[in-house]
Amino acid sequence: MNAVFKALSDPTRRHVLELLRERPMTAGELADHFPVSKPTMSTHFSVLREANLVDAQKVGKTVIYRLKLSVLEDALLGFVGAFSAVTRPATAAPIKGTMS
Repeated sequence: MNAVFKALSDPTRRHVLELLRERPMTAGELADHFPVSKPTMSTHFSVLREANLVDAQKVGKTVIYRLKLSVLEDALLGFVGAFSAVTRPATAAPIKGTMS
């Protein structure tokens, strides 16, 4: 899960995921949306692949990226689930104005 949150910590990578939500895109199409070099974008794509958030398919010299939404959903649900188990301790004093 740490790799997912590392990938999501960068606004460029989050924007890449937003673009891929619409449709699969080539590396060049994605890079056209950002004012950074292609090697910089390649690094972003690598982080997203390592986090398993995107799938990369090479077709000739072109790389096509697809969003792996299920991985993102699983990571977010796991994160939320870690906090949903937190409950008020039974030994805590009752809240004023309530019946005990």
